[in-house]
Amino acid sequence: ALDRTMIPLGSCTMKLNATTEMIPVTWPDFANIHPHAPLEDVAGYLQLINELERDLCEITGYDAVSLQPNAGSQGEFAGLLAIRAYHRSRGDLQRTVCLIPSSAHGTNAASAVMAGMEVVVVSCDTHGNVDLADLTSKCEKVGDRLAALMITYPSTHGVFEAAVGEICDVVHRHGGQVYVDGANLNALVGLAKPGHFGADVSHLNLHKTFCIPHGGGGPGVGPVAVRAHLAPFLPGDPLATQPSAVGAASAVGAASAVGAVSASRFGSAGILPISWTYIRLMGGDGLRRATQQAIANANYVSRRLAGHFPTLYSGNESLVAHECILDLREITRSTGVTVDDVAKRLMDYGFHAPTMSFPVGGTLMVEPTESESLAELDRFCDAMIAIRAEIARVESGEWTADDSPLRHAPHTVEDTVGEWQRPYDRQLALFPLPHLRSRGYFPPVSRIDAAHGDRNLVCSCEPLEALATARYG
Repeated sequence: ALDRTMIPLGSCTMKLNATTEMIPVTWPDFANIHPHAPLEDVAGYLQLINELERDLCEITGYDAVSLQPNAGSQGEFAGLLAIRAYHRSRGDLQRTVCLIPSSAHGTNAASAVMAGMEVVVVSCDTHGNVDLADLTSKCEKVGDRLAALMITYPSTHGVFEAAVGEICDVVHRHGGQVYVDGANLNALVGLAKPGHFGADVSHLNLHKTFCIPHGGGGPGVGPVAVRAHLAPFLPGDPLATQPSAVGAASAVGAASAVGAVSASRFGSAGILPISWTYIRLMGGDGLRRATQQAIANANYVSRRLAGHFPTLYSGNESLVAHECILDLREITRSTGVTVDDVAKRLMDYGFHAPTMSFPVGGTLMVEPTESESLAELDRFCDAMIAIRAEIARVESGEWTADDSPLRHAPHTVEDTVGEWQRPYDRQLALFPLPHLRSRGYFPPVSRIDAAHGDRNLVCSCEPLEALATARYG
Protein backbone atom coordinates (compact mmCIF):
# COMPACT_ATOMS: atom_id res chain seq x y z
CA ALA A 1 0.00 0.00 0.00
CA LEU A 2 1.13 3.58 -0.65
CA ASP A 3 1.17 4.27 3.09
CA ARG A 4 3.99 1.72 3.42
CA THR A 5 6.02 1.87 0.20
CA MET A 6 5.98 3.16 -3.34
CA ILE A 7 3.99 1.10 -5.84
CA PRO A 8 6.24 1.20 -8.92
CA LEU A 9 3.76 -0.21 -11.44
CA GLY A 10 4.77 1.02 -14.87
CA SER A 11 2.05 2.62 -17.02
CA CYS A 12 -0.19 2.91 -13.94
CA THR A 13 0.87 6.23 -12.32
CA MET A 14 0.30 5.10 -8.73
CA LYS A 15 0.79 8.56 -7.26
CA LEU A 16 -0.27 9.82 -3.85
CA ASN A 17 -4.00 10.39 -3.42
CA ALA A 18 -3.94 13.09 -0.78
CA THR A 19 -6.56 12.99 1.99
CA THR A 20 -7.52 16.62 1.34
CA GLU A 21 -8.56 15.69 -2.19
CA MET A 22 -10.54 12.69 -1.00
CA ILE A 23 -12.64 14.26 1.75
CA PRO A 24 -15.16 16.10 -0.51
CA VAL A 25 -16.43 12.86 -2.05
CA THR A 26 -17.78 11.91 1.38
CA TRP A 27 -19.88 15.07 1.70
CA PRO A 28 -23.61 14.35 1.18
CA ASP A 29 -23.82 17.42 -1.06
CA PHE A 30 -21.75 15.51 -3.62
CA ALA A 31 -22.27 11.88 -2.67
CA ASN A 32 -26.06 11.86 -2.55
CA ILE A 33 -26.85 13.58 -5.86
CA HIS A 34 -28.74 11.37 -8.30
CA PRO A 35 -26.98 11.13 -11.70
CA HIS A 36 -30.19 12.22 -13.43
CA ALA A 37 -31.11 15.03 -11.04
CA PRO A 38 -32.72 18.09 -12.69
CA LEU A 39 -30.04 20.56 -13.76
CA GLU A 40 -31.65 23.39 -11.81
CA ASP A 41 -31.01 21.39 -8.63
CA VAL A 42 -27.27 20.89 -9.20
CA ALA A 43 -25.94 24.35 -10.06
CA GLY A 44 -22.91 23.91 -7.81
CA TYR A 45 -22.05 20.55 -9.31
CA LEU A 46 -22.34 22.00 -12.82
CA GLN A 47 -19.99 24.82 -11.86
CA LEU A 48 -17.40 22.29 -10.66
CA ILE A 49 -17.85 20.27 -13.86
CA ASN A 50 -17.53 23.35 -16.08
CA GLU A 51 -14.38 24.46 -14.28
CA LEU A 52 -12.85 21.00 -14.52
CA GLU A 53 -13.65 20.83 -18.24
CA ARG A 54 -12.00 24.23 -18.79
CA ASP A 55 -8.95 23.19 -16.78
CA LEU A 56 -8.54 19.98 -18.77
CA CYS A 57 -8.87 21.87 -22.06
CA GLU A 58 -6.20 24.33 -20.93
CA ILE A 59 -3.86 21.54 -19.77
CA THR A 60 -4.19 19.53 -22.99
CA GLY A 61 -4.58 22.27 -25.60
CA TYR A 62 -7.92 20.93 -26.83
CA ASP A 63 -11.14 22.86 -27.42
CA ALA A 64 -13.79 20.63 -25.84
CA VAL A 65 -14.00 17.74 -23.43
CA SER A 66 -16.56 15.19 -22.26
CA LEU A 67 -16.29 13.75 -18.76
CA GLN A 68 -18.71 10.94 -19.57
CA PRO A 69 -16.39 7.94 -20.16
CA ASN A 70 -15.92 5.79 -17.05
CA ALA A 71 -12.47 4.46 -17.95
CA GLY A 72 -9.52 5.09 -20.20
CA SER A 73 -10.63 2.32 -22.54
CA GLN A 74 -14.10 3.86 -22.71
CA GLY A 75 -12.48 7.22 -23.47
CA GLU A 76 -10.61 5.56 -26.34
CA PHE A 77 -13.87 4.14 -27.63
CA ALA A 78 -15.58 7.55 -27.43
CA GLY A 79 -12.68 9.24 -29.21
CA LEU A 80 -12.70 6.72 -32.04
CA LEU A 81 -16.47 7.00 -32.37
CA ALA A 82 -15.99 10.75 -32.74
CA ILE A 83 -13.42 10.20 -35.50
CA ARG A 84 -15.67 7.72 -37.29
CA ALA A 85 -18.66 10.09 -37.07
CA TYR A 86 -16.52 12.98 -38.31
CA HIS A 87 -15.46 11.06 -41.41
CA ARG A 88 -19.04 9.98 -42.08
CA SER A 89 -20.28 13.55 -41.78
CA ARG A 90 -17.90 14.43 -44.62
CA GLY A 91 -19.06 11.53 -46.77
CA ASP A 92 -15.85 9.53 -46.21
CA LEU A 93 -17.61 6.31 -45.30
CA GLN A 94 -14.67 4.26 -46.54
CA ARG A 95 -12.27 5.62 -43.89
CA THR A 96 -12.30 2.67 -41.49
CA VAL A 97 -8.62 1.75 -41.03
CA CYS A 98 -6.89 2.55 -37.74
CA LEU A 99 -3.09 2.41 -37.63
CA ILE A 100 -1.67 1.30 -34.28
CA PRO A 101 2.05 0.95 -33.37
CA SER A 102 3.26 -2.43 -32.16
CA SER A 103 4.15 -0.80 -28.82
CA ALA A 104 0.55 0.26 -28.10
CA HIS A 105 -1.58 -0.56 -25.09
CA GLY A 106 -3.75 -3.60 -25.80
CA THR A 107 -6.89 -1.56 -25.29
CA ASN A 108 -6.07 0.54 -28.37
CA ALA A 109 -6.69 -2.29 -30.80
CA ALA A 110 -9.72 -3.50 -28.85
CA SER A 111 -11.27 -0.02 -28.88
CA ALA A 112 -10.67 0.34 -32.61
CA VAL A 113 -12.40 -2.95 -33.35
CA MET A 114 -15.29 -2.01 -31.06
CA ALA A 115 -15.63 1.23 -33.02
CA GLY A 116 -15.97 -0.74 -36.24
CA MET A 117 -12.46 -0.11 -37.56
CA GLU A 118 -9.88 -2.38 -39.13
CA VAL A 119 -6.54 -2.44 -37.28
CA VAL A 120 -3.25 -2.22 -39.19
CA VAL A 121 -0.07 -2.47 -37.09
CA VAL A 122 2.84 -0.07 -37.59
CA SER A 123 6.33 -1.31 -36.73
CA CYS A 124 8.69 0.24 -34.19
CA ASP A 125 12.42 0.66 -34.76
CA THR A 126 15.25 -0.71 -32.61
CA HIS A 127 14.98 2.29 -30.29
CA GLY A 128 11.33 1.60 -29.56
CA ASN A 129 10.02 4.52 -31.62
CA VAL A 130 7.41 4.42 -34.36
CA ASP A 131 9.12 3.50 -37.63
CA LEU A 132 8.40 6.60 -39.70
CA ALA A 133 9.16 4.85 -42.98
CA ASP A 134 6.76 2.01 -42.17
CA LEU A 135 4.11 4.51 -41.07
CA THR A 136 4.42 6.42 -44.33
CA SER A 137 4.29 3.20 -46.33
CA LYS A 138 1.18 2.00 -44.50
CA CYS A 139 -0.54 5.37 -44.99
CA GLU A 140 0.16 5.20 -48.72
CA LYS A 141 -1.05 1.60 -49.01
CA VAL A 142 -4.22 2.26 -47.03
CA GLY A 143 -4.89 5.43 -49.00
CA ASP A 144 -8.33 6.98 -48.62
CA ARG A 145 -9.39 4.23 -46.22
CA LEU A 146 -7.22 5.74 -43.46
CA ALA A 147 -9.35 6.87 -40.52
CA ALA A 148 -6.85 7.39 -37.73
CA LEU A 149 -3.56 6.68 -36.05
CA MET A 150 -3.55 5.84 -32.35
CA ILE A 151 -0.25 6.69 -30.70
CA THR A 152 0.79 6.95 -27.06
CA TYR A 153 3.00 9.89 -26.12
CA PRO A 154 5.39 9.53 -24.49
CA SER A 155 5.44 6.04 -25.92
CA THR A 156 4.57 2.87 -24.07
CA HIS A 157 8.30 2.19 -24.18
CA GLY A 158 8.82 5.14 -21.82
CA VAL A 159 10.44 7.44 -24.40
CA PHE A 160 9.65 10.89 -25.77
CA GLU A 161 9.53 10.29 -29.52
CA ALA A 162 11.25 13.25 -31.15
CA ALA A 163 9.37 12.69 -34.42
CA VAL A 164 5.87 12.91 -32.93
CA GLY A 165 5.08 16.13 -34.81
CA GLU A 166 6.21 14.62 -38.10
CA ILE A 167 4.18 11.48 -37.36
CA CYS A 168 1.05 13.60 -36.94
CA ASP A 169 1.80 15.47 -40.17
CA VAL A 170 2.12 12.24 -42.17
CA VAL A 171 -1.27 11.02 -40.98
CA HIS A 172 -2.96 14.36 -41.63
CA ARG A 173 -1.51 14.53 -45.15
CA HIS A 174 -3.26 11.25 -45.88
CA GLY A 175 -6.59 12.45 -44.51
CA GLY A 176 -6.48 10.67 -41.16
CA GLN A 177 -7.02 11.90 -37.63
CA VAL A 178 -4.48 11.50 -34.83
CA TYR A 179 -5.53 9.95 -31.54
CA VAL A 180 -2.92 10.50 -28.81
CA ASP A 181 -3.49 8.06 -25.96
CA GLY A 182 -3.32 10.07 -22.73
CA ALA A 183 -2.22 7.15 -20.55
CA ASN A 184 1.17 8.80 -20.06
CA LEU A 185 -0.03 12.38 -19.61
CA ASN A 186 1.79 12.53 -16.27
CA ALA A 187 4.93 13.19 -18.32
CA LEU A 188 3.35 16.11 -20.21
CA VAL A 189 1.23 18.23 -17.85
CA GLY A 190 2.56 21.78 -17.80
CA LEU A 191 5.28 20.99 -20.36
CA ALA A 192 3.49 20.03 -23.60
CA LYS A 193 -0.07 19.96 -24.92
CA PRO A 194 -1.22 17.18 -27.28
CA GLY A 195 -3.66 19.56 -28.95
CA HIS A 196 -0.74 21.81 -29.90
CA PHE A 197 1.68 19.27 -31.37
CA GLY A 198 -0.68 17.68 -33.87
CA ALA A 199 -3.21 15.51 -32.05
CA ASP A 200 -6.93 15.73 -32.79
CA VAL A 201 -8.28 13.77 -29.84
CA SER A 202 -7.08 12.16 -26.60
CA HIS A 203 -8.51 10.49 -23.59
CA LEU A 204 -7.17 11.39 -20.15
CA ASN A 205 -7.06 9.21 -17.06
CA LEU A 206 -8.26 11.23 -14.09
CA HIS A 207 -7.68 8.09 -12.03
CA LYS A 208 -3.97 8.27 -12.89
CA THR A 209 -2.70 11.73 -13.77
CA PHE A 210 -5.25 13.63 -11.70
CA CYS A 211 -5.18 11.64 -8.47
CA ILE A 212 -8.39 9.63 -8.35
CA PRO A 213 -7.41 6.36 -6.60
CA HIS A 214 -7.36 3.25 -8.74
CA GLY A 215 -6.23 -0.33 -8.67
CA GLY A 216 -9.26 -1.85 -7.01
CA GLY A 217 -11.43 -2.17 -10.08
CA GLY A 218 -12.79 1.36 -10.26
CA PRO A 219 -14.51 3.65 -10.56
CA GLY A 220 -12.43 5.51 -13.08
CA VAL A 221 -12.87 8.62 -15.20
CA GLY A 222 -11.50 8.69 -18.76
CA PRO A 223 -12.52 12.04 -20.27
CA VAL A 224 -12.21 12.43 -24.02
CA ALA A 225 -10.83 15.78 -25.22
CA VAL A 226 -10.97 16.98 -28.82
CA ARG A 227 -10.15 19.84 -31.15
CA ALA A 228 -13.03 22.01 -32.33
CA HIS A 229 -13.86 20.06 -35.50
CA LEU A 230 -14.58 16.92 -33.45
CA ALA A 231 -16.59 18.65 -30.70
CA PRO A 232 -19.98 17.94 -32.34
CA PHE A 233 -19.20 14.24 -32.05
CA LEU A 234 -18.52 14.01 -28.33
CA PRO A 235 -20.81 11.72 -26.28
CA GLY A 236 -24.27 13.08 -25.59
CA ASP A 237 -26.76 12.88 -22.75
CA PRO A 238 -28.14 9.31 -22.57
CA LEU A 239 -31.58 10.74 -21.73
CA ALA A 240 -31.66 13.17 -24.66
CA THR A 241 -33.36 12.40 -27.97
CA GLN A 242 -32.49 15.33 -30.24
CA PRO A 243 -29.08 15.35 -31.98
CA SER A 244 -26.95 18.38 -31.21
CA ALA A 245 -23.34 19.41 -30.66
CA VAL A 246 -22.06 19.01 -27.10
CA GLY A 247 -18.81 19.37 -25.24
CA ALA A 248 -19.49 21.46 -22.18
CA ALA A 249 -21.78 21.37 -19.18
CA SER A 250 -23.82 24.20 -20.71
CA ALA A 251 -24.95 21.77 -23.41
CA VAL A 252 -25.59 18.76 -21.21
CA GLY A 253 -29.21 18.48 -22.25
CA ALA A 254 -28.29 17.45 -25.78
CA ALA A 255 -27.56 14.23 -27.58
CA SER A 256 -24.77 13.86 -30.11
CA ALA A 257 -24.14 12.15 -33.40
CA VAL A 258 -22.57 9.18 -31.58
CA GLY A 259 -24.96 8.97 -28.63
CA ALA A 260 -23.81 8.16 -25.11
CA VAL A 261 -21.05 5.83 -23.91
CA SER A 262 -22.19 5.79 -20.29
CA ALA A 263 -25.47 5.55 -18.41
CA SER A 264 -25.23 9.13 -17.11
CA ARG A 265 -24.25 12.37 -18.77
CA PHE A 266 -21.19 12.94 -16.55
CA GLY A 267 -20.16 9.32 -15.97
CA SER A 268 -18.61 8.83 -12.52
CA ALA A 269 -19.44 12.37 -11.43
CA GLY A 270 -19.20 11.54 -7.74
CA ILE A 271 -15.40 11.40 -7.87
CA LEU A 272 -14.80 14.47 -10.03
CA PRO A 273 -14.24 16.65 -6.91
CA ILE A 274 -10.97 14.75 -6.37
CA SER A 275 -9.41 15.93 -9.63
CA TRP A 276 -10.95 19.42 -9.31
CA THR A 277 -9.37 19.75 -5.85
CA TYR A 278 -6.00 18.38 -7.02
CA ILE A 279 -5.77 20.93 -9.84
CA ARG A 280 -6.84 23.77 -7.54
CA LEU A 281 -4.32 22.82 -4.86
CA MET A 282 -1.43 22.43 -7.31
CA GLY A 283 -2.02 25.35 -9.66
CA GLY A 284 -0.20 25.65 -12.96
CA ASP A 285 3.28 25.91 -11.45
CA GLY A 286 2.66 22.98 -9.13
CA LEU A 287 1.40 20.75 -11.94
CA ARG A 288 4.48 21.56 -14.01
CA ARG A 289 6.77 20.86 -11.07
CA ALA A 290 5.06 17.52 -10.46
CA THR A 291 5.67 16.50 -14.08
CA GLN A 292 9.32 17.51 -13.90
CA GLN A 293 9.74 15.55 -10.66
CA ALA A 294 8.08 12.45 -12.14
CA ILE A 295 10.51 12.53 -15.07
CA ALA A 296 13.49 13.17 -12.79
CA ASN A 297 12.51 10.27 -10.52
CA ALA A 298 12.24 7.82 -13.40
CA ASN A 299 15.62 8.86 -14.76
CA TYR A 300 17.19 8.56 -11.31
CA VAL A 301 15.98 4.97 -11.01
CA SER A 302 17.13 4.19 -14.56
CA ARG A 303 20.62 5.61 -14.02
CA ARG A 304 21.14 4.12 -10.56
CA LEU A 305 20.18 0.63 -11.73
CA ALA A 306 21.98 0.85 -15.08
CA GLY A 307 24.92 -1.29 -13.96
CA HIS A 308 22.60 -3.96 -12.58
CA PHE A 309 19.48 -3.98 -14.77
CA PRO A 310 19.91 -2.10 -18.08
CA THR A 311 17.12 0.15 -19.33
CA LEU A 312 15.80 -1.28 -22.59
CA TYR A 313 14.73 1.94 -24.34
CA SER A 314 15.84 5.54 -23.91
CA GLY A 315 15.77 8.74 -25.91
CA ASN A 316 18.09 11.68 -26.36
CA GLU A 317 21.12 11.60 -24.03
CA SER A 318 19.96 8.18 -22.79
CA LEU A 319 17.04 9.77 -20.95
CA VAL A 320 13.63 8.21 -20.36
CA ALA A 321 10.26 9.87 -19.83
CA HIS A 322 8.29 9.17 -16.64
CA GLU A 323 9.01 5.44 -16.55
CA CYS A 324 11.71 3.00 -17.55
CA ILE A 325 11.79 -0.61 -18.75
CA LEU A 326 14.39 -2.77 -16.99
CA ASP A 327 15.60 -5.61 -19.23
CA LEU A 328 16.01 -8.98 -17.50
CA ARG A 329 16.04 -11.16 -20.61
CA GLU A 330 19.78 -11.80 -20.63
CA ILE A 331 19.69 -12.61 -16.92
CA THR A 332 16.94 -15.14 -17.58
CA ARG A 333 18.86 -16.70 -20.47
CA SER A 334 22.04 -17.10 -18.43
CA THR A 335 20.64 -18.02 -15.00
CA GLY A 336 17.04 -19.14 -15.34
CA VAL A 337 15.94 -16.39 -12.95
CA THR A 338 12.78 -14.79 -14.35
CA VAL A 339 10.90 -11.54 -13.94
CA ASP A 340 8.42 -13.47 -11.81
CA ASP A 341 11.23 -14.44 -9.44
CA VAL A 342 12.39 -10.84 -9.08
CA ALA A 343 8.83 -9.60 -8.65
CA LYS A 344 8.09 -12.13 -5.91
CA ARG A 345 11.40 -11.48 -4.18
CA LEU A 346 10.61 -7.76 -4.08
CA MET A 347 7.74 -8.64 -1.75
CA ASP A 348 10.31 -9.86 0.78
CA TYR A 349 11.89 -6.41 0.52
CA GLY A 350 8.52 -4.80 1.20
CA PHE A 351 7.69 -3.64 -2.33
CA HIS A 352 4.88 -4.23 -4.75
CA ALA A 353 6.36 -5.45 -8.02
CA PRO A 354 6.69 -3.22 -11.09
CA THR A 355 4.66 -4.11 -14.17
CA MET A 356 5.88 -7.45 -15.53
CA SER A 357 6.50 -8.30 -19.19
CA PHE A 358 4.67 -5.27 -20.58
CA PRO A 359 5.14 -3.97 -23.16
CA VAL A 360 8.10 -6.31 -23.71
CA GLY A 361 8.26 -9.87 -22.38
CA GLY A 362 10.97 -10.55 -19.80
CA THR A 363 11.13 -6.96 -18.54
CA LEU A 364 9.98 -4.87 -15.59
CA MET A 365 8.44 -1.44 -16.18
CA VAL A 366 9.01 1.00 -13.32
CA GLU A 367 7.06 4.24 -12.85
CA PRO A 368 7.93 5.94 -9.54
CA THR A 369 5.75 9.07 -10.07
CA GLU A 370 6.50 12.43 -8.49
CA SER A 371 5.16 11.35 -5.11
CA GLU A 372 8.26 9.46 -3.97
CA SER A 373 11.13 11.02 -2.06
CA LEU A 374 14.79 10.43 -2.83
CA ALA A 375 14.98 8.23 0.27
CA GLU A 376 12.16 6.02 -1.02
CA LEU A 377 13.71 5.80 -4.49
CA ASP A 378 16.99 4.75 -2.89
CA ARG A 379 15.21 2.14 -0.79
CA PHE A 380 13.71 0.65 -3.94
CA CYS A 381 17.02 0.77 -5.81
CA ASP A 382 18.84 -0.79 -2.83
CA ALA A 383 16.34 -3.66 -2.93
CA MET A 384 16.83 -4.18 -6.66
CA ILE A 385 20.63 -4.07 -6.31
CA ALA A 386 20.51 -6.58 -3.45
CA ILE A 387 18.35 -8.86 -5.59
CA ARG A 388 20.89 -8.57 -8.40
CA ALA A 389 23.56 -9.72 -5.93
CA GLU A 390 21.41 -12.76 -5.16
CA ILE A 391 21.14 -13.48 -8.88
CA ALA A 392 24.94 -13.33 -9.05
CA ARG A 393 25.09 -16.16 -6.51
CA VAL A 394 22.95 -18.23 -8.88
CA GLU A 395 25.31 -17.28 -11.72
CA SER A 396 28.31 -18.43 -9.71
CA GLY A 397 26.74 -21.81 -8.97
CA GLU A 398 26.36 -21.25 -5.22
CA TRP A 399 22.61 -21.78 -5.58
CA THR A 400 20.47 -23.23 -8.32
CA ALA A 401 17.67 -21.04 -9.59
CA ASP A 402 15.10 -23.57 -8.34
CA ASP A 403 16.54 -23.61 -4.81
CA SER A 404 17.29 -19.94 -4.33
CA PRO A 405 15.52 -17.25 -2.28
CA LEU A 406 14.29 -15.82 -5.58
CA ARG A 407 12.39 -18.95 -6.61
CA HIS A 408 11.03 -19.61 -3.10
CA ALA A 409 9.91 -16.00 -2.65
CA PRO A 410 7.87 -14.58 -1.13
CA HIS A 411 8.62 -15.94 2.34
CA THR A 412 5.80 -16.00 4.87
CA VAL A 413 5.66 -15.65 8.64
CA GLU A 414 5.55 -19.45 8.86
CA ASP A 415 9.12 -19.49 7.54
CA THR A 416 10.30 -17.71 10.72
CA VAL A 417 9.85 -20.89 12.76
CA GLY A 418 10.34 -24.59 12.29
CA GLU A 419 13.03 -26.60 10.59
CA TRP A 420 15.04 -24.84 7.87
CA GLN A 421 16.39 -27.02 5.06
CA ARG A 422 17.16 -24.55 2.31
CA PRO A 423 20.71 -23.78 1.09
CA TYR A 424 20.45 -20.09 1.92
CA ASP A 425 20.27 -18.42 5.31
CA ARG A 426 16.89 -17.93 6.97
CA GLN A 427 17.84 -14.36 7.89
CA LEU A 428 18.60 -13.60 4.24
CA ALA A 429 15.22 -14.98 3.25
CA LEU A 430 13.19 -13.03 5.80
CA PHE A 431 15.21 -9.87 6.45
CA PRO A 432 17.45 -9.34 3.40
CA LEU A 433 18.20 -5.73 4.41
CA PRO A 434 18.68 -4.42 7.99
CA HIS A 435 15.77 -1.96 7.99
CA LEU A 436 13.31 -4.77 7.22
CA ARG A 437 13.56 -6.05 10.80
CA SER A 438 11.46 -3.11 11.94
CA ARG A 439 9.26 -2.57 8.87
CA GLY A 440 9.20 -5.87 7.04
CA TYR A 441 6.11 -7.34 5.42
CA PHE A 442 5.06 -10.98 5.39
CA PRO A 443 2.51 -11.93 2.73
CA PRO A 444 -0.23 -14.32 3.89
CA VAL A 445 0.81 -17.05 1.43
CA SER A 446 3.92 -17.95 -0.51
CA ARG A 447 4.04 -18.29 -4.27
CA ILE A 448 1.08 -19.86 -5.98
CA ASP A 449 0.92 -21.59 -9.34
CA ALA A 450 -0.49 -18.64 -11.27
CA ALA A 451 -0.65 -20.46 -14.60
CA HIS A 452 -2.63 -23.32 -13.04
CA GLY A 453 -5.00 -20.83 -11.43
CA ASP A 454 -5.56 -19.03 -14.70
CA ARG A 455 -6.36 -22.27 -16.49
CA ASN A 456 -8.52 -23.78 -13.73
CA LEU A 457 -10.87 -21.10 -12.51
CA VAL A 458 -12.82 -22.08 -9.42
CA CYS A 459 -15.62 -19.64 -8.65
CA SER A 460 -16.25 -19.23 -4.93
CA CYS A 461 -19.40 -17.15 -5.44
CA GLU A 462 -22.70 -18.59 -4.34
CA PRO A 463 -25.20 -19.25 -7.14
CA LEU A 464 -27.83 -16.60 -7.69
CA GLU A 465 -30.56 -18.97 -6.51
CA ALA A 466 -28.86 -19.36 -3.12
CA LEU A 467 -28.73 -15.61 -2.62
CA ALA A 468 -32.42 -15.29 -3.46
CA THR A 469 -33.32 -18.05 -1.01
CA ALA A 470 -31.17 -16.54 1.75
CA ARG A 471 -32.77 -13.14 1.37
CA TYR A 472 -36.44 -13.99 0.83
CA GLY A 473 -36.77 -17.55 2.09
